[in-house]
Amino acid sequence: MVRRRQIYEGKAKILYEGPEPGTIIQYFKDDATAFNAQKKGTINGKGVLNNRISEHVFTLLGNIGVPTHFIRRLNMREQLVRQVEIVPIEVVVRNVAAGSLSKRLGIDEGAQLPRTLLEYYYKDDALGDPLITEEHIACFGWASQEEMHDIADMAIRVNDFMSGLFAAIGIRLVDFKLEFGRLWDGDYSRVILADEISPDGCRLWDMETGEKLDKDRFRRDLGGEVEAYQEVARRLGLMPEESEEPTVLDLDKHRKKKGG
Repeated sequence: MVRRRQIYEGKAKILYEGPEPGTIIQYFKDDATAFNAQKKGTINGKGVLNNRISEHVFTLLGNIGVPTHFIRRLNMREQLVRQVEIVPIEVVVRNVAAGSLSKRLGIDEGAQLPRTLLEYYYKDDALGDPLITEEHIACFGWASQEEMHDIADMAIRVNDFMSGLFAAIGIRLVDFKLEFGRLWDGDYSRVILADEISPDGCRLWDMETGEKLDKDRFRRDLGGEVEAYQEVARRLGLMPEESEEPTVLDLDKHRKKKGG
C-alpha cells in the first residue's frame, strides 16, 4: 500500500489519510507509554497483536449491532476505519477495583464492585486526562445529553458482551477504556465506538491465577508484556495453539491458513 499523508500521531497509533473520503488508516505502533507518557518503552510486536485483537473484538461487537468505526483490517499493523470527530471524553468501565480507583478510594485491588461503574475523563494529555463528571460535560458542551445517554448505553452493552467473551476463555475483565466519535451525515451526527479495544486499554486477569495479561505488566515493571498479549490473542483463537514460542509472524501465517 502506498503510504498516505499522516494526519495524527498518538502514543500508540498513527492515523493516515484513507483511500476514500471519510476513511482513515489506523496504524498500530509498538510504542508503550504509562503514567501520561512519563514512562516510555517498546513492546516488540505489540502493534500487530493489538491490531488483531481489536479487529476481532470490533467485528464481534458489530455483529451484535454496536455501531463502530471499524471497516476492515488491511495488513498486520493497519486497519481501515471511518473518519469520526472524537468526543473528548474517555469512558472507563469498571467491574473490579484496580489502578487509580483503588488508590483514590482506598479500596483493595481485586475487590468486586457492587455494580458496574462508569467514569469519565477529559481527553487532554497536558492536563493528565482528569476525572470529570457529567455536570462538567454538560457545562462545557463536550457532549450533548442525548450523546451521553447513547455513550453510557453502548458502554454497558460492550461491557456485558466483553465480560462474557473473556470469561469464556478464563479471563476476568477488570476494567477497560472506551472512546467514541461523531459520525457526520450532513448536519446530523451519531455517536459510534472508535479507537481500539486491546490489552493496552483493558485490565485482563487470568481467572485462576490472577496473572495480569495487559499493559499493567509494563506499568509495574513485571516483564513478559508480549507473552501476556500473545496469551490473550491465543485464547481468542487468533494465534496457533501448537506454537511453543509464537512470534508476530505466526499471526500472518495463521490468518492465511484460515483464509482471512
